Amino acid sequence: MQQGLTGWRLIVAFVGILAASCTDTAVLDRNVAIADHTWHYDDQPDLVAHVTDAGQPYRVYLNLRHTPDYKYSNIFLLVHRSGPGIRDTAERFELRLAEPDGRWVGRSTGSMYAHQQLIKDNFRFPDTGKYHFAIEQNMRENPLREIADVGIRIEPVTQ
Repeated sequence: MQQGLTGWRLIVAFVGILAASCTDTAVLDRNVAIADHTWHYDDQPDLVAHVTDAGQPYRVYLNLRHTPDYKYSNIFLLVHRSGPGIRDTAERFELRLAEPDGRWVGRSTGSMYAHQQLIKDNFRFPDTGKYHFAIEQNMRENPLREIADVGIRIEPVTQ
């Protein structure tokens, strides 16, 4: 009986160590649902990153999920950025969502396709504090249908 308990303790300890080593160090990793999968120009999800190390380089990713009924092969987005030490800026990005033959390039998760695209590599924030990222759809169609959610992921660059 004692030997069986020791084996279980080892398994529990191993799982605990494994879980601790998989800690996510992202400064921001948040997606915001688009109501009724219908994205209007004035619906601009605002995401806040709390930066505590201005010397650290970061990778910034755009996240997007859409249904198979989305009718375009790409999407244009404006990412508005504001915070300590930077001017309010807006940058336009294109995410390619499908191959020329119509096959979706994102990961299929049931009835959704998920995309994550690197938009900034080795990006440095000029100061510590709260930085706001607002995401605006920048297509000709308003509202834009079949977009489920959008988001930002910011993670430290590790060598």
